[in-house]
Amino acid sequence: APDSWAVGRVGPGARSATMAPFEKNRKDLEELCRRRFFYRQGSEIYGGVSGFYTYGPPGCALKTNIIHQWRNHFVIEEQLMEIEDTYIMPHPVLKASGHVDRFSDFLVRDEKDEKKFYRADKLLEDVMDAKMNEKGVTEAQKKEFTVVRNQADAYSREELMEVFKKYGIKAPDSGNNLTDPEPFNLMFPTPIGPSGLIQGYLRPETAQGIFLNYKFCLEQNANKLPFGCAQIGKSFRNEIAPRAGLTRQREFTQAEIEYFVKPTNKAHPKFKAFADTKLLLFSAPRQLAGESHEESTIGDAVAKGTVNNETLGYFIVRTYMFLTSIGIKPEHCRFRQHLPTEMAHYACDCWDAEIETCYGWLECVGIADRACFDLNAHAQAAKCDLMYRETLETPIEVEVTSITKAAGVAVMKGFKKPGKLVKEWLEKLPSEDLKSLADEVSKNGKAKRTCELSDGTSGEFEFLPEHVVCETKKEKQSTTTFMPGVVEPSFGIDRILFSVLEHAYYARPKEEGDGDKQTRGVLAFAATVAPYKLTILPQDQRISREPKCEELSTVIKRRVAALGHTCTVDDSGATLGKRYARNDELGIPFACTVDFDSLKDDCVTLRERDSMRQVRLRADAVGDLLHELSIARKTWDDVLKAYPGN
Repeated sequence: APDSWAVGRVGPGARSATMAPFEKNRKDLEELCRRRFFYRQGSEIYGGVSGFYTYGPPGCALKTNIIHQWRNHFVIEEQLMEIEDTYIMPHPVLKASGHVDRFSDFLVRDEKDEKKFYRADKLLEDVMDAKMNEKGVTEAQKKEFTVVRNQADAYSREELMEVFKKYGIKAPDSGNNLTDPEPFNLMFPTPIGPSGLIQGYLRPETAQGIFLNYKFCLEQNANKLPFGCAQIGKSFRNEIAPRAGLTRQREFTQAEIEYFVKPTNKAHPKFKAFADTKLLLFSAPRQLAGESHEESTIGDAVAKGTVNNETLGYFIVRTYMFLTSIGIKPEHCRFRQHLPTEMAHYACDCWDAEIETCYGWLECVGIADRACFDLNAHAQAAKCDLMYRETLETPIEVEVTSITKAAGVAVMKGFKKPGKLVKEWLEKLPSEDLKSLADEVSKNGKAKRTCELSDGTSGEFEFLPEHVVCETKKEKQSTTTFMPGVVEPSFGIDRILFSVLEHAYYARPKEEGDGDKQTRGVLAFAATVAPYKLTILPQDQRISREPKCEELSTVIKRRVAALGHTCTVDDSGATLGKRYARNDELGIPFACTVDFDSLKDDCVTLRERDSMRQVRLRADAVGDLLHELSIARKTWDDVLKAYPGN
C-alpha cells in the first residue's frame, strides 16, 4: 500500500518515562480545550459521532496559523506549486492508485457479539503495552514485546492470526474469543449524479490529486525537473474504531508535497547546508533489535545509507525545522524508519516524524521515496503519456529494434479489424520487450500477449513468426525518456495541532493565599502560531469608560489588523490578574494594559506571557513591535534591551 496512507495512524513505540509530563497534564488540558472551545466533538448537541470534531474560534485560528506557517516554510521557501483538487474522486482514479483493492485495515470481532469489533493492530499494541507493565516481566520479555509492538501494523493477516494465538488475545470487553482478522476498506463511497450510476469516493488522501495534475504542473514549470507540488485540504477515512481525540479522525486535514525528481539523480542542492543538523533517528535495524532511537546528523545518516538519498534527507530536516518552529520540543521529536515488512514493494525508503505525546510516539508526518509507482499506475490506467523527456547535452548512438514493414503488413492482414491497432502496439513496444516477444515466438512458434490498444480496448493476441520479424538500426538520440520518481512528505495537520497543544501546555504555580481551585493552565504557543497575538486590557472599568482608553485601543487594533494579526479586548470586571490568567489559557503571547498614566502620556504596558515581564511604550508603537515579534524577527530579550529600566 502507498506509504502516505500511514498518516493518520499512531506510530509504533512503547510508552516511555519522558512522556510522563504529557500524561500528567492530559486531563487538565482536555478540560481547558473543551471549556475554551479549542475543539469539541462534531454535532455534540445531538450526541456526536466518534471521529468527527469541530474547531472553535481559538482552535480554528491556531490551525489556520499552523497551515500559514507550513505554506511559508514549504510552498514559499521551496518555491512549490500549490493546487486545489476535488474532494470527491471517481472510481477509476482510486482503482488505479490501489485504494479500491488495498486501502484496508484488519478488524477482529467478538465471537459472541459481532457488533463489538476492534482494529487488530491497535488491540495488539495495547496488549503488548499491558504485558510490558506487568510485574515480574524480564528484560528479554520486554524486548520481545517491544519488537512485536513495533511491527503491529506491518503484520499480514496470517501473521496477525499467529500472534493473536501465541499471546491468547481475547476481546477486551468480554474476554470472549475473537474472529480471524478481516480486511475493512477505509474509503467513504458516494454516488455521483441523480442516477447514482457513477461511483465515487471521498478522497482518502490529497496526494492523488497532485499525480493527476502532474502533467499540467510540469508544463507550468517550463518542463523542468526537479520541481514540487503541494496541496492542503480535507481527507476522509472510515476508521474502524476512532479514539484518542484529534489523533484519529474520520475527516482530517492533510498537507502534502510531491517532489518530482530524476530517479537516477536524487542529490539536492541545499542538502549540504543542513548536513550537520542533529536528529533523533529510529532506524529499522534498531527497531527489530528492540533498541531505542539514537542521535545522528542527517549528513552521516545519508552517507552511511541509513537514509536512502539527499532529497529524502533534505525533507526530513526541513520537516524537523517546521515542527520545532511551531513549538514542538526537539527532545520529543524523532524520525522512525519503516520496517521492511511495512514498506511498499516499490518504495526506496520511508521515515515518519513521530512526536511524543500522552499517547506515546505519535506519527504526524510520513516522508516517503515512492519511486515511480503512482505516475506509472495513472499513465497506464488513463492511457496518458506521463513520461518526462530530457534533452541530452551530447546526443548518443543507440540500437533500436522494431518490426519490419513486411511484418507490419502481416499483422494487419492476420488480425483483420484490430490489425492496425495491434501494429501500433508493436511499434510502441520498448526494444527489450519486442526482443523478448520475438525470442519466445522463435522458440515456441507462437506467443500470446495481452495488448492495451489505443482505442481503449484490450485483448489477448497470438503472434506468429511473420508478425515479429525485427530489424535493428543504430540511431542518434538527442533526448531520453523516463518516468519521474517522487519524494513525498505528507503532514497530518490535526495531529500536529494536538501535539502543539500538548507541548505548549504547562500549569503556573499557584500564589500563596490563592483560593481558586482551578489549575492556572498556560498554553505557551510560539507567537508565530498563537491564535491571537495580543489582548488589550483596561486596568479597571473606570478606565474602560474613558474616551481616551477607547481611542488608544482603536489605534492599537487598527495597526495590528493592518499588519495581518488578531487581537482581543478584555474589559470585563474581573481583576487584572484573573484576566491575565484567562488570556494565558488561550495562549495569547502578549497583553497590553491601559492604565491611568496612559490617559496622560499615550503609553501602555506590554506584558510577555511566559516571563510575565513588562515594558512601557507608546500605544502607536505596539502594532509594529508586535508584528516583529509575531514573525520571529525579534525576541522578547530584544524588546527588554530596547526598553531598559522597565
